[in-house]
Amino acid sequence: MSHAVCFEDVREAHDRIKEQVHRTPVLTSRTLDRMSGRSLFFKCENMQRVGAFKFRGACNAVMKLDDEASARGVCTHSSGNHAQALALAARNRGIPAWIVMPTSAPDVKRRAVEGYGATVVPCEPNLEARESNCARIVEETGANLIHPYDDRNVIAGQGTAAMELVEEVGPLDALVVPVGGGGLMSGSCLTMAAMCPDAAIIGAEPAGADDAARSLAAGELIPQTGPDTICDGLLTSLGQMNWPILRDHLSGIITVDDDQVVAAMRLIWERMKIIIEPSCATVLAVVLSEAFADVRAERVGLILTGGNVDLARLPFASR
Repeated sequence: MSHAVCFEDVREAHDRIKEQVHRTPVLTSRTLDRMSGRSLFFKCENMQRVGAFKFRGACNAVMKLDDEASARGVCTHSSGNHAQALALAARNRGIPAWIVMPTSAPDVKRRAVEGYGATVVPCEPNLEARESNCARIVEETGANLIHPYDDRNVIAGQGTAAMELVEEVGPLDALVVPVGGGGLMSGSCLTMAAMCPDAAIIGAEPAGADDAARSLAAGELIPQTGPDTICDGLLTSLGQMNWPILRDHLSGIITVDDDQVVAAMRLIWERMKIIIEPSCATVLAVVLSEAFADVRAERVGLILTGGNVDLARLPFASR
C-alpha cells in the first residue's frame, strides 16, 4: 500500500515540532477501567496548545515551508481549532496568516484567532464561500494554503500524538480516535501500523455524521451530507488524501448517538476532572458501547482531541 504520507514523515514531523508543541500527558482512571473492563490510556490533546491536537499538524506544515515560501504567509478556512492552530503557528514563525471564517463561527474563536495576530476574513457559512475566499487570498497574496486535514504535512503532524502515546505506555491492543476530516485518524493509522502492527484501529464517529462509516462499508468515499450532531468538530467530509489511508488501515468504525456522547463527556468531566469537548467524548462512548464488546483488546488507547467547549452552552443541562 502506497500513500501520500508514511510513518517516516510522522517521525520527521515529531523531530521538527517537538520544541513547539506540548508533550501532553497520558491519564488513566480506575473507575473507567472498571466500567469498560479494560485498561484505558487517554492521550490528553485537550491540554495541547490552542486546546486541541490541531496545533501539531498546523505547526508541522508551517515549519516545513522554506524561507521564500513562508515569507508569503499562510491561509486556510476554518471555523474552529485549525483556525487557532494555524494562526499561532504562523505567529511563532513570524509570518502573516489569513483565516477565512464563516460568520456563524463563535465570537470566542474569532477573537482567539485575532489574538494570535492573524487576519480574519469573514464569509458566508458554506463550503463554496470558504473555498472561494481562500482561493482569492492565495491569488492576491501568494499565501500558502494549509488545508485543515487534506494535507500531507498536516497528517504527519497529527500522527505524532499516537506516536507519543505508544512511546509512553508501550504496545496497545487497540487505539480509538474520532473521525471528522480524517487528518488525525490517518496520521494515527500510519503510526499504529508501524509501532503496533497487530493492534485494532477503531474510528469513533457520531451517528449523525457517519460518512466515514458509510464510506468504509461501501468501499468508496461517500461525501458528508446534512450532518446533525453536537460533535461540531466532526461535521466535515473525509479528505481525498485521508480516505485511502483509512480504507487500508482501519479495523472498523463504530458510531454513537449524541446521548452516548454526552454521557461519556460527563463521565470524563466528573471522574477525570478534565474539560473535553463533545467531539472527543466519542472515543469513550465507543469503548463503553455494546459494539465495542467484540473488540479483543485489553490495553486500549484513546485520543482526547480537544477541550474547546463553550462553557455557556454545556449539553448536560438538557439531558
